[in-house]
Amino acid sequence: MRFFGEPIEFEKQAGIGSPVWRGRADGGEALQSFAVAVHRADGRLAALWGGDERLRSGGFRLHCVFGVDAGHAWVSLDLPAENPVYPDLAGIFSAANRMQRATRDLVGIATDSGDQRPWLRHGAWPADWHPLRHDAGEGGNFPNAPSDYAFVQVGGEGAHEIPVGPIHAGIIEPGHFRFSVIGERLLRLEQRLGYQHKGVERLFIGKNIAEGARLAGRVSGDSTCAYAWAYAAAVESACGVSPPPRALLLRALMLERERVANHLGDLGALGNDAALAFGFSQFMRLKEDWLRLNGALFGHRFMMDRIVPGGTALDLEAPALSAIVEQCDIVGREVKQLKKIYDEHAGLQDRFLTTGAIDADLARELSLTGVAARATGMILDARAHRQGYTPPPPWAMLGVRPATDERGDVAARAAVRFAEIFESLRLLREIAVGLPDSAVCIEVPPLPGGCGLGVIEGWRGEVLAGVALDGEGRLARVHPHDPSWQAWPALEHAVMRDIVPDFPLINKSFNLSYSGADL
Repeated sequence: MRFFGEPIEFEKQAGIGSPVWRGRADGGEALQSFAVAVHRADGRLAALWGGDERLRSGGFRLHCVFGVDAGHAWVSLDLPAENPVYPDLAGIFSAANRMQRATRDLVGIATDSGDQRPWLRHGAWPADWHPLRHDAGEGGNFPNAPSDYAFVQVGGEGAHEIPVGPIHAGIIEPGHFRFSVIGERLLRLEQRLGYQHKGVERLFIGKNIAEGARLAGRVSGDSTCAYAWAYAAAVESACGVSPPPRALLLRALMLERERVANHLGDLGALGNDAALAFGFSQFMRLKEDWLRLNGALFGHRFMMDRIVPGGTALDLEAPALSAIVEQCDIVGREVKQLKKIYDEHAGLQDRFLTTGAIDADLARELSLTGVAARATGMILDARAHRQGYTPPPPWAMLGVRPATDERGDVAARAAVRFAEIFESLRLLREIAVGLPDSAVCIEVPPLPGGCGLGVIEGWRGEVLAGVALDGEGRLARVHPHDPSWQAWPALEHAVMRDIVPDFPLINKSFNLSYSGADL
């Protein structure tokens, strides 16, 4: 198969997951040409990473995943062992900027132009050491030598900078925000992340499939089900197996419970940031009840290690499913009342409306997915039908209705969260009463040399996992990708035209992952 008349030949990935086509670019020009064609067709850059293939093919390899109407096009580009450079894609997809810089820090392959500032390397290792190269060694004895970061400077009469972080007053993850302002009016925001770097991608190397599953579920704790499913889908595709129907629906049930839990927490926090403490206390009460039922039914409040390659690690009996349906009814009634309070609260709506706005054109340019994209009117949801795209099982049979809002501001992102809660509650009821009789897990024999890509619609947006197995069937390379990679730059745009005190509210309306983008 070919896309857009480009010369790259694609073959459809095996398995029943989200449609993925795999192709190889014959040189940097071919990759760049394909990226241009995707951009012209209103596609997006979904992920970009690199790998050291010198032991197998004699060089390095760049992987780019593009979102297209029919699913995802996964393009690989082989690079030489000496001077492994490739064309800068950030001029086509701005989302490539940080991914390219992270790939340079970790693997040592670089673009031939563009932004060359480090992204994940904060001075904890030297510039000529790359932790994902097979000959990197342990690298644990480097002196910690932090260096200044070349923030973009904004000048002019009355302009000044406000540095915030990376250590914050609250118990939150570290990130540095450099505000350029005149008075309280924001002219520019530039972020510096990477303080959460844990070496996750290096930890995957050499592990077996089961060990990798445990690590995948801990990339970003609030999205453990999404990451575990994306990893499992990638492994299942790489090994040529399909999980049982009951397991797929149980995975969907866990994913929707994860979505509801996070939306409940975010809606409460948004109320709190707009001085509506009542909303915060009520939503957090509902979230706590929701997580307690998770703990009772799944043995873990966040359902960690319950989605595994081959299916699920547990089954639910009739009493558990009845408890889920009953809780959905209770939460649905209470959220409906809280939505009415939020919608009619003049002070809260004054803070929400027109604040932190982005439009659909910018969302497309930034390759946004998830809540942030749907709040600009884009119908982009890997669970739902759209032109040229049929969702994978079990979503096709469930008929997911995407929630959208065209305003693109804090109010829109809150409205999408409300709508998604109601839709998730509907899906949970439907799943609970319609589970088929089948096994919940099958064996996944490792296929040496296999590779696969998994794509799951997490609560923030599109979560991906690329997996490659070595000649012994162990993990040679795993790249988990969080939608926050694309959404963090959107936050920089959203704060323009607003004032400094609005930033906490705008930031919470996105609620992005630091650790998910700091691998």
